[in-house]
Amino acid sequence: MTRGRFIVLEGGEGGGKSTQARRLRAHLEGAGRRVLLTREPGGSPLAEAIRALVLGAWPEGVDATTELLLIFAARAAHVHATIRPALEAGIDVICDRFVDASYAYQGAGRGLGAAPVALLEQLVLGDLRPDRVLVLDVAPELGMQRIAERGDNNRFDAESIAFMQRVRAAYLARAAAAPERYVVIDAARDVDAVAAELVAIVEALR
Repeated sequence: MTRGRFIVLEGGEGGGKSTQARRLRAHLEGAGRRVLLTREPGGSPLAEAIRALVLGAWPEGVDATTELLLIFAARAAHVHATIRPALEAGIDVICDRFVDASYAYQGAGRGLGAAPVALLEQLVLGDLRPDRVLVLDVAPELGMQRIAERGDNNRFDAESIAFMQRVRAAYLARAAAAPERYVVIDAARDVDAVAAELVAIVEALR
């Protein structure tokens, strides 16, 4: 059986990842593909429970190391229960965020650096990597404006513009370092233009 394709949508807040992930799934299903749409943190019952811990507003706060470890705990459950079984069954997996988010948010945004993220990545993922990472890039100012208009915010949405600038820079640096696996998409455009570009990129995958 042919392994499913593993496609990840990444980027800072307000880039439209969730909307575009749903549209991409609809396109692929319409083309006859079997598709699983999932997200991080989350994606399995245990991982979703950990997501609630990560996004919760705790009286003592959530320090950067605790946040990183919780997210990787959720990722381990997600990979074990959801992602690997789907790929092995020949199902395409579209994931709203994956390991690059940890490099961007905890590594760069929180200032932990890449080393602890890389250590946990190897422990949790082994040789599992996305076939394509689609980085929906938007200036933090526009992204935060979109978030404010959307409502239903979590504690990451309340971060400063400086934090989001560090996140964006980390995504762009990772994409520049591995252009064979990453594609940066201008997410400031209207949703139809972005969706069309995503479809073209994924259709080119074999």
